[in-house]
Amino acid sequence: MTSLTPLKPRSLAPATLLLRTLAALAAGLLVATQVQSAMLLSLLTQATIFAIFALGVGLLLRQNGMVSFGHAAFYGLAGYVAAILMQHAVPAEAVVLLTLLIMALFSCLLGLVIVRVPGIAFGMLTLAVGQMFFQLASTSRSLTGGADGMYLDWPARLFGVPIALIQRQDVLFSISWTLLVLCIAGLAALLSTRFGRVTEAVRDNEERARFIGIRTLMPRVAIFTLSALVTSLAGLLSVLNTGFISPESLHWSVSGSALMMVIIGGFRTLWGPALGAIVFFLARDLIGDYAQHWLAIFGTALILIIVFSPEGIGGALQRLCQRRRPQRT
Repeated sequence: MTSLTPLKPRSLAPATLLLRTLAALAAGLLVATQVQSAMLLSLLTQATIFAIFALGVGLLLRQNGMVSFGHAAFYGLAGYVAAILMQHAVPAEAVVLLTLLIMALFSCLLGLVIVRVPGIAFGMLTLAVGQMFFQLASTSRSLTGGADGMYLDWPARLFGVPIALIQRQDVLFSISWTLLVLCIAGLAALLSTRFGRVTEAVRDNEERARFIGIRTLMPRVAIFTLSALVTSLAGLLSVLNTGFISPESLHWSVSGSALMMVIIGGFRTLWGPALGAIVFFLARDLIGDYAQHWLAIFGTALILIIVFSPEGIGGALQRLCQRRRPQRT
């Protein structure tokens, strides 16, 4: 199996990780307070939500070496689970927690079966699972509303905060950004432990990992579950933002967009996919204003990134910083 070892595999010191986390949180707060355009804040909120989505996809590729073409299933199912629970008069706070718990249990059970399949077969199997849920959501009108989708009637208050305040674009961007930064920091702390080294060993050479006494199934399942849970969080934020869920959220094209974000940002750095998502949304908005066929231009840029910087924008930035650090010393 081809090694996917990061550019310079060293864990951050806790103090360094804490400082970077606080700096990132402060940067998000600065953007939320300084940007006055509601349209731009809405775009940044969507980009941040998809950054969490791409973070989940990138985590699976980085730690398990597996490419998923069906992660939109977790993104869309989280919205549907929340909508169905709210239809049954479950309190909104319990809906949020139960949705994440249900998605974690579901992805764990699915992972016990699906991660046993190697290589491209894994990608095709995830694609089949994702499209199966897309078809179910499209045809089950009595449960999901079919192609018309479902509206979520959020209550007046959520966790004691007025829903009107939460759904303000500056506040929702701050919430999404904070969750993104905390997810990255939490995963970075987790992957710097023995668990991270075990998953990298299993990813690089599963047979050799078995020879040294590592049980390879559960580390793969754990990463798959974490990846799906992060993606489900993005799905919850999406329905909180729009108040609506439709089968289109489960379509394979949504997974394809997330994979493009991962490629642009680079999966060898933990924060690379999130950077790729933000670049993707901003570039789409900017290019779309000047060109009708913006996907052709974006596709050309994507090819150039793959050819000249296979590690993505994040990897290129990390490599640049590593080159400059010895010069400063």
